[in-house]
Order: sequence, then C-alpha cells, then structure tokens
Amino acid sequence: MTRQTEYDLYGYWRTSATYRIRVALNLKGLTAKEHVVDIDKGEQLSDAFLAINPLGAIPAFIDNGHPPLTQSLAILEFLDETHPAPPLLPRDPHGRARVRSIAAMLAADTHPLITPRVRKYLAQAGGFDDAQVRAWLVHWFTVGLQAVEQRLIKEPGTGMFCHGDQVGIADICLASITATMKAIKIPLPDVPVIAAIVARCEAMEAFAKADPMKQVGAPRE
Repeated sequence: MTRQTEYDLYGYWRTSATYRIRVALNLKGLTAKEHVVDIDKGEQLSDAFLAINPLGAIPAFIDNGHPPLTQSLAILEFLDETHPAPPLLPRDPHGRARVRSIAAMLAADTHPLITPRVRKYLAQAGGFDDAQVRAWLVHWFTVGLQAVEQRLIKEPGTGMFCHGDQVGIADICLASITATMKAIKIPLPDVPVIAAIVARCEAMEAFAKADPMKQVGAPRE
C-alpha cells in the first residue's frame, strides 16, 4: 500500500536548496504544502521559523508532524528512501558514493559560498560593493563548476546525466546551481558537459515546474 503523506515545505522561490526539494518531489510524484519564508524580509530569523530550524536557513521539511528535517541533501535522501521509485541514487556502493560526492561538491562546497546571507555579510561587514560581490559570486561559481566538469569528463560513470543515463541527486544539485545563476543573471562558464546535462534536466517536467521564476513570490516581467 502506498504510504500516505502530508508534507510541509518551508522555502523561498529563488533558493537553490528549496529548488532541489521541489524537483525531487516532482520526480517522485509527490506534493507538499509550501510555506513561504521570505528571506529578503528576514523571515528566516523570526522566532516562529527559528523554532523550526534554529540555524535560520531554508529549506525545512516536515513529514506528518515528525520533527523538522533540514539540510537539502538529507531531505533528498529521506525522500528517496521513503519513496524509492524512481531512484535518485544508483544501487551499487561505488556509484552511490560517486553521486553523493558530486552532489556535495555542489551543495556543500559551492553553494554555501554564494548564499544571500554570505552576500549580505560581504557587503555589511566586508565593505564589498555590488561589483565586488558579483566578482565573488562569479569566482566561486566558476571554481565549483569547473571542478565538477573535470570529474564528469574524466570519470567513466558519466552518461547522459552526472551518473549514467538516469537523473539523480547529483543532477538535481547541479541544476539548482545553474538555476540560481540564471536568477541572478550570472552566465555559465565554459563547461560544455555540464551545459548538456543541465539542458536535459531542464527539458524534464519535474525540473521545469520547479523553476524558481515560476514560484510564488518570483518577480513577474
């Protein structure tokens, strides 16, 4: 029998980490009640949200009243374990480790350096002007993506997607980075393998529906 679920997702339209969860939900055919936490207004630091995640970071994910889950990679694996089809991780241990490693390069090494709170701190405490903040972002986006590109080129596990020919957690994390770059108008560096994988992801309905620009709160042209 299919497990009945009542999910609550706390996020914001343009955050990479929230995007990852939306994509995974879409791929699994799941839905969640989304609660907007407007980080531009500082709502992530409100007493109400800090009671959910003391770190004051999104996303937060609640399953049927259980204690909140935080950290997008942990939430992605939770969804994959509780709803195994379609799988987001390969079955073999080496493949699983490779996918987790690539995902961590993107979500744990690259993404934390370009978050809104880092940008705000650079401006307020570091005295960075807009051009300097942008240069910071371009640098770390480029460093992270070029490192992943080299792995995708050199390692035999790469296929139509980051690992083989089935979309998975690494692809979700990759597309989340490039979606953020689009949202803040930073061009992709010269990473042709990544560009091809992202194009395949963006052609899938699960990714298209999760596009930050299609979410509640996104600016309308």
